[in-house]
Amino acid sequence: MARFFKSLLLLSVILLFSCQEGHEAGDLLGQWRLKGSDTNYLSFSGSVTEFRDISFSDIALGQIYGNFQHKGDSLFIQCYSARETASDTAVIENNFGFRPFNDIRVKITVLDKDQLVLTRGDKTWSFEKY
Repeated sequence: MARFFKSLLLLSVILLFSCQEGHEAGDLLGQWRLKGSDTNYLSFSGSVTEFRDISFSDIALGQIYGNFQHKGDSLFIQCYSARETASDTAVIENNFGFRPFNDIRVKITVLDKDQLVLTRGDKTWSFEKY
């Protein structure tokens, strides 16, 4: 029960800061599915992002929240872990391939109503609107 309240408190704080910052997701708004995967999704709303891997039997284990900033062609994401477990980091770093967990910086190379392509160095992530 304590975990539930800790998770709820963390989510409330993230949402509160999201509302106060006043950032709009703009063209990022909505849910995106990682191409080549039926289980990995990325959602944007306000200044809050959610990484979700639905392959977990307990869906809450596959949900990681964070704040993001979209500046020009750059996307900055700061993830937060309510449970503070290695599985949270693994969802972001292993399942999605974003590193480091708490300081993701990528370039937006394509962003339109149907697709989102992120790059960093020689790594590319392609998402489609879901």
